[in-house]
Amino acid sequence: MKILVTGGAGFIGSAVIRLAMSHGHAVVNLDALTYAACLTNLASVADSSLYAFEQADIRDQAALDKVFSVHQPDIVMHLAAESHVDRSIDSPGYFIETNITGTFNMLEAARKYWVEFGKPENFRFHHISTDEVFGSLPSDPAVLFTEDTPYDPRSPYSASKAASDHLVRAWHATYGLPVVLSNCSNNYGPYHFPEKLIPVVILNALAGIALPIYGDGSNIRDWLYVEDHADALLLVATRGALGRSYNIGGENERTNLQLVQNLCAILDRLRPREAGNYADLITFVTDRPGHDARYAINPSRIREELGWRPSVTIEEGLELTVRWYLENEDWWSPLLARNGVGKRLGTDKKVGQ
Repeated sequence: MKILVTGGAGFIGSAVIRLAMSHGHAVVNLDALTYAACLTNLASVADSSLYAFEQADIRDQAALDKVFSVHQPDIVMHLAAESHVDRSIDSPGYFIETNITGTFNMLEAARKYWVEFGKPENFRFHHISTDEVFGSLPSDPAVLFTEDTPYDPRSPYSASKAASDHLVRAWHATYGLPVVLSNCSNNYGPYHFPEKLIPVVILNALAGIALPIYGDGSNIRDWLYVEDHADALLLVATRGALGRSYNIGGENERTNLQLVQNLCAILDRLRPREAGNYADLITFVTDRPGHDARYAINPSRIREELGWRPSVTIEEGLELTVRWYLENEDWWSPLLARNGVGKRLGTDKKVGQ
């Protein structure tokens, strides 16, 4: 089987590629190599005869048509997206262009290819999205996102992803394009780009600088180990029912403050400070505009229909993640110099301030 993965040089995309190739699948990695991409994520598979790389932008329709024609994939796994909420507050236009127009271009390229090749029965277009499209949940632990939760996006990022989800469903209903969709909770693990919360905390702690927590740290997220997510995505892509969506969650809810405290405790044990504890560096900062209070997924559909459930607990996953960052400074150190990394973004300042 040949799988076309968009955004394959990113955090989740590279995990999908590594896992798919370990299962013997051929993979085409389509990536524009924007600021968050890192081909080093794929160094372990880059020389394989099963791997091909195409540097292309999903905003470029002609480039997409060429990739489909040359590689003729059996499955498309569409992960390419602008995904950092703080960046979407500062520069929403990029999110509209990539997440909405880019997904439209992918759908049209896939539809053209599918029709020209006689609508092969084994073709699938898997659109990977986020739980953020559902908005914010109350604190009641019994209330969870399901596949039927109404959409209520509250940031430019989540709004653009919600729009792309609707486009995918429309192409299925109108044109019969064979699609599946998935919406995931917050991912973490090795190769996580160092502008997201968990790597920020680890790397700031190692540098002995403030560990920033938005607001009072009470915002709750459901954390999903990236390799568990990759496993679920391959199941959805190959066995999910056409036209159906699947929520993928880690069943590991933590407040942001609890999460940071957990990371500090692991670092205290693995690499103690000369004086004091890492939690001494925790600093509460002004909250992000429109910061959703809680995300949490009910993954019963994927569990019951496809037999998937997360295999890594939050305790195991955080330990694995911290150890990986401690052992892989050569990977993360060059990324700290990239545009915007290490700076506070999304403060809703006026342009030019």
